[in-house]
Amino acid sequence: MWERTLQDLIRGLRANKKDEAKFIAKAVDEIRQEIKSEDMELKAGAVMKLTYLDMLGYDMSWASFHVVEVMSSAKAHLKSVGYLGAIQSFTEDTDVLMLTTNLLKKDLSSTPTDIAITLNGLAHIVTSDLARDLAPELIAMLNHSRPHIRKRAILALYRLLSKYPEAIRQARPRLEEKLEDSDPSVVAATVNVVCELARRNPKDYLSLAPQLFHLLTTSSNNWMLIKIIKLFGSLCPHEPRLVKKLQPPITELISTTPAISLLYECVHTCIIGGMLQGSAGNSLAKTCVSKLAAFIQDPDQNLKYIALLAMTKIVPTHAYLVAEYQDTILQSVNDQDISIRMRALDLVSAMVNQGNLQSIVQQLLSHLVPESSSDTLSAAQSLEQAITSPASTRNADSPSKSPAYRLILTQRILDICSQGTYENITNFEWYISVLVDLAHICNVAVGPQLQEQLVDVTSRVRAARPYAVKVMYTLLTDESLLHNARDPKSCSEVLLAAAWICGEYCQQLLEPVKLIPYLTQPEISNLHPDVLAVYIQAATKIFGYWTSELAQNWDNDDLPEVRQIVESMLPRMKDLASSVHVEVQERAANTLGLFTFVAADLNSFKPSPPSDAAPSGSAFESTILSFPKSLLLIQPLLSSYELNPVAASAQASVPIPEGLDLDEWFVLPPPEPVPERVESSEKKNKKSKKGKEKQINGGKKSDKKKTKDVGLEVGGDVSTPVYDEAEPQEDLAERERRKAERLNQLKDDPYYIMDDRPKISQVEDVDSIPVVRLDDVPAPSPGMPLDRSNPTTVSDLLVRDRGTETLIANGCLSIGIADESQSSSGASSPYPQPMLSSFPQYEVPESELRASTPEPIKVVRSKKTGGKKKRTKPSAVDG
Repeated sequence: MWERTLQDLIRGLRANKKDEAKFIAKAVDEIRQEIKSEDMELKAGAVMKLTYLDMLGYDMSWASFHVVEVMSSAKAHLKSVGYLGAIQSFTEDTDVLMLTTNLLKKDLSSTPTDIAITLNGLAHIVTSDLARDLAPELIAMLNHSRPHIRKRAILALYRLLSKYPEAIRQARPRLEEKLEDSDPSVVAATVNVVCELARRNPKDYLSLAPQLFHLLTTSSNNWMLIKIIKLFGSLCPHEPRLVKKLQPPITELISTTPAISLLYECVHTCIIGGMLQGSAGNSLAKTCVSKLAAFIQDPDQNLKYIALLAMTKIVPTHAYLVAEYQDTILQSVNDQDISIRMRALDLVSAMVNQGNLQSIVQQLLSHLVPESSSDTLSAAQSLEQAITSPASTRNADSPSKSPAYRLILTQRILDICSQGTYENITNFEWYISVLVDLAHICNVAVGPQLQEQLVDVTSRVRAARPYAVKVMYTLLTDESLLHNARDPKSCSEVLLAAAWICGEYCQQLLEPVKLIPYLTQPEISNLHPDVLAVYIQAATKIFGYWTSELAQNWDNDDLPEVRQIVESMLPRMKDLASSVHVEVQERAANTLGLFTFVAADLNSFKPSPPSDAAPSGSAFESTILSFPKSLLLIQPLLSSYELNPVAASAQASVPIPEGLDLDEWFVLPPPEPVPERVESSEKKNKKSKKGKEKQINGGKKSDKKKTKDVGLEVGGDVSTPVYDEAEPQEDLAERERRKAERLNQLKDDPYYIMDDRPKISQVEDVDSIPVVRLDDVPAPSPGMPLDRSNPTTVSDLLVRDRGTETLIANGCLSIGIADESQSSSGASSPYPQPMLSSFPQYEVPESELRASTPEPIKVVRSKKTGGKKKRTKPSAVDG
């Protein structure tokens, strides 16, 4: 067992690098034997070795109980090993933590050495349960006689309060007392804890401002001053009077302190605390910016970073102060550290205004331009330089070669120029040239953004259109962009903007006819379909404008040139009309049709005779045109109205003309057929509060009234209303025809249930409808049981026959339209006797029945003795 000590275990690991897992497995087996020993020294050594293995990623949770045993050792050096193992391996889910409560209380009342070890371990392993149980003991430790114990107790108290916030009420008075402690370390620890607690709710700690201000003006501990200044930075938004109070001491600290960290915290507190406002704030802001500018020139990258970060927060309120150091800031845009470059770009974007925009953009563009030195070298010299110079040197010389950074830099240029709808741009011709330069030098995929802004600027700024057309002409004639159109980094999307601008504002072209061959050349097939479609449209517009100008000053010598242009475009349009892309195909087909007509007209055109061939004023001179009429065909189709930019909120600024009512119909809609007013059938059947039902046996007048009021066809569709009698006969026939067609279509639909039962035809004379006599219907006794030998199904309860509709449901009889022969003969019903429930039936006296038209059935409920109505048992009918 030579791996008995930690040093031996480490040496063994180094000696067995090739078979480390096997060695550690053997070592763990030995540790399992050692940790069970009664010798506390040997047990502590095993815990120490397990702690080291735990740092290497091996689990030691199986030994948590043995760690507690070592924690309970009476020797301080062994106790510290046990607490170290607990700090390393214990979590909130460790089961043995509940066994440590009494142990911790005992150690907190032991010797100062044991208390110090316990406080250090408690701050790491404390849980909500331990915090609740140990809060009184730990708060009592704040008044310990030894300063180092008080300091440790204060620091451990923060961990306890984070797990058990309810203890803040008892701990708050003691913490306030420790701000005036005689030991500076205790005060510094207290300030640290108060600063961390105030982050959650700074308003609760405003009462400590006088004590903290006294410490700010009297203490020389830089780290404590940093904490105090941070705390004041969070308190100032809740108490504005602190700003005026804090400005003099913080200004003095900024001017005199040599500590960089304290200086930065003072500047940061001035920014977030609102101390840079007003006349006093302006002088303080100038001091802060001058200090931060010195940091930017410092070789320390950390100072440079925090200075740029702080200046970014100052520039929204004091941009003119930051702009004084523009050159210094722009030097950081090409720094080797990417984080510094990003912060410099943020700062540059924030300080842009109308006065410095062009200079800033020009300096940013210089970082995208390739190195000119390599252009003067030959190919052999460039290869030799690339081989001999190390990669780190090459990257250090040109950090802007990174594609990701070039993309960010290009997008930042576009953002700072277009912010506020180009509010900082005073020369739009300059900006158009910037966009074109970016298309050539950026070498990143920003083509869609360049295209959008080129079109937007040209359509918005009328004065910049001549220059824009001139520059776009150079883009369309540049073969390099056309050949590299498939490369996303070539920004070939600017060709779409160039074609659109030249087509829309072709009147600005000096020689429009020279651009048409570039727009129809075979190489344009490499372009994206969207760009190709705009090329076709632009060529059509330019040709239409050119021919309309020729028509006004027609010369017969121009006819061959026009024919040549048309003949050159026809085959190109035929090829493009067969494109697989719909937009290209449609535009090419439309253009092909137009040019086919123009070609036919040109071929049939006969030049007019010389002016001396026809006498002046003759009919021949007035009827013959001096130019082909098709020359004026295309121009009106595409340029009848000028395309102007419209703001998003422009419509809201247009006033409504007087006398215009936007809610009034211009053309009244056709009147819709309105059905007669339908009376609710609920008036006929109303249930009383106790479950009664009122049944109305319809007589002649009631049936007639019901048919008229409800307005429904007796034998037809229930959902079909009967409209006014004045409805034209042809409308009724048309509706019936549509209904028959719909039913004929639905009869073969397996998902539509058809009712094949015959419908009762509409009866014109309601008075001729006979009714069923009730003489032969036996009234069952209230207690009649159900006939179990002849069970009745649900379908038997609803009995229907041809020409008759008698509904029998749960022992209740309802009368419908019956057969006339059956009604007059008075024969008994051919239907089987329905099964009746045990519900007490209504008693109908026979004297009230008539042979002809019966009167409505009078419902009589049996009464109890004593005058109270009998409460009946509810059945399925009543629900």
